[in-house]
Amino acid sequence: MSEVDKPPTATRRRGAKLEAALLNAAWDELVARGYLGLTFEGVAERAGTSRPVVNRRWTAKSELVSAAARHAADQRQPVKAPDTGSLRSDTIELLRQIADDRSEWFAVLTAQLAGYFSETGSGLEGLSSLVRERHLALLEVVVARAVARGEVLPEKITSRRLRSPLDLLDLEMLILPGPVPEESIETIVDDVFLPLVKS
Repeated sequence: MSEVDKPPTATRRRGAKLEAALLNAAWDELVARGYLGLTFEGVAERAGTSRPVVNRRWTAKSELVSAAARHAADQRQPVKAPDTGSLRSDTIELLRQIADDRSEWFAVLTAQLAGYFSETGSGLEGLSSLVRERHLALLEVVVARAVARGEVLPEKITSRRLRSPLDLLDLEMLILPGPVPEESIETIVDDVFLPLVKS
């Protein structure tokens, strides 16, 4: 057989490339089959590898799903802290970005993970916290700029007040399916957040 006729040799994936392929496969299986339908065999087949390769990295399905959820969140377009010169417009724009960033990811968690929550005894907040902390850090940047401009007094900023727009956005996404309406985002900012930090 000539060199031309030989089948191509598969490239063996290792390290980070292999792990990313497994996590992508696990997330796709979760979307397609839900937590109860997800199996290590299904993940291995979708990733083009064998079950022992998956088992060497994760011994429990809940560990694999948690890692896949974190990986899926990390693959999304990074949310950035706006800098428009106004606390109101910065916060509205940040919440818009967060809602867009989390909508599909959040929908999968709420729709497909009932078995995961039952098995682990955890709630949605456990997985949601994977991205919550980075969004809170961006809101802290927005508020720090507002303090520097003199829009907000530092003593008005407490951790509970700072978290309030993210808490309300989470609630909106949990209760109402689909994209978060612009009116809801503006109401969160105008009726709750700004009165708390600017009163």
